[in-house]
Amino acid sequence: MDPADKARLDGAFSDLYRAHLRDVYSYAYYRVGNHHDAEDLTEQTFLQAYRHFERAQAESDGRPLRPWLIRIAHNLAANLYRDRTRRPQTPLDDTTMLSAMHTTEDLVEGRDELARIIAGIQQLPDERREALIMRFALGMDNREIARSMGKTDGATKVLLHRAIKQLQGIVTPA
Repeated sequence: MDPADKARLDGAFSDLYRAHLRDVYSYAYYRVGNHHDAEDLTEQTFLQAYRHFERAQAESDGRPLRPWLIRIAHNLAANLYRDRTRRPQTPLDDTTMLSAMHTTEDLVEGRDELARIIAGIQQLPDERREALIMRFALGMDNREIARSMGKTDGATKVLLHRAIKQLQGIVTPA
């Protein structure tokens, strides 16, 4: 590869990195539950992406590469879990900033609800948890989620619907 092509490729990868660093880190954090592992996972994701960037760019046919990056992060997180065979070290209840609340009572209720939701998400099967994280934490649309998970758009829609229903059943007091 000549220097001009290499510079163009590196520039395109830098753009990809800047555009999706927050998404990859957010995904990793929601997946592994602590900042240190999320940072490591994010770094590994972009290192692996860089190694295969030229091929991915050629095969993408102009489609966005965010689902490809999330898929890499997903695979690396699965490997991390397999290697460690343990649960996250820190609870996830510090992952979401609460919007401005007006009273202490509202704040406490909001935190309790958030804790129930996060605990409920952790009880979901991996695939459902992954889909919910991609949809609500990363704001990915169904097509991006489908590409990232290697599913059809229809299967992804059903997966999200079932995940939401199951989470409602877990979180809603009887």
